Amino acid sequence: MIVIGIFGPTASGKSPVAEEIARRIPAELVSADAMQVYRGLPILTNQSTQATRLVGMWSLEHEASVGEYAGLAHAAIDEIRAAGRTPVVVGGTGLYLRAALGELELPPAPEAGARARWARFYDETGADRAHEHLRAVDPRAAAAVHANDRRRVVRALELAEMGASLAPAEDRLWAEATRHPTLVVGLDVPKLVLERRIEERTRAMFAAGVEDEVRLALAGPLSATARKTLGLDEVASLPRDEAVAAIAARSRRYAAYQRKWMRRVPGLVLVAADRPPEEVADDIVSLARTRERLSRR
Repeated sequence: MIVIGIFGPTASGKSPVAEEIARRIPAELVSADAMQVYRGLPILTNQSTQATRLVGMWSLEHEASVGEYAGLAHAAIDEIRAAGRTPVVVGGTGLYLRAALGELELPPAPEAGARARWARFYDETGADRAHEHLRAVDPRAAAAVHANDRRRVVRALELAEMGASLAPAEDRLWAEATRHPTLVVGLDVPKLVLERRIEERTRAMFAAGVEDEVRLALAGPLSATARKTLGLDEVASLPRDEAVAAIAARSRRYAAYQRKWMRRVPGLVLVAADRPPEEVADDIVSLARTRERLSRR
């Protein structure tokens, strides 16, 4: 049973396309979105109304990790395949998509007390001296991390002490084989079309009540990972028109980053997605059937 992976920039239409695929074949959707794992922000994180595994599974105070997500994603995909259905893994977080489809080589877990010790070192010596020490023990990591990025400098020092690196010499993120036969599709949308969709979706969030949603979420505890949700600070702190403009601008920058991700995925098949989701889904189902026939030879 082949696995279908759907990746694309924000507002490229991943969810509607995945939902249409599930209407055409026996399939179940599995989210690969780092923010949709949280419940409490369905509007802001653009959660699908169709049943999707690994959506809204954690409270906003839960500290999410790709390692924890990977185990849950593997179990969900294996269960769907065992039931004779096609897993459709859909999302715009490249690392989560890769974690769901393959076996990631993740950095080792921190040793007890190491993070607090390096955090004290950073605070007591200052950003520049801490970064200078990192440059001495791990030049590649130092080149990839700004001195003022306290969290990443501390993590890089912690890893260096364990003989690992925040910036390994070989980028293996997409180098390993997938766990199951997989078709990975990238939704290709022209830049101007994508920007228009981003603007429309941002305004639709406010029309749907995202301000009340964010207000309620901020009334309770939030983990550091939940606080990274795109648009959370803008909705909370800016007048509506300014928030719309700021979120749309951040979304455009994020979409550009996601486009770069697509170029790093070996074997990814680009599908034109500036069409109705029904047409895009038809093409993907046809590609999957062809790929599955070939894999059985």
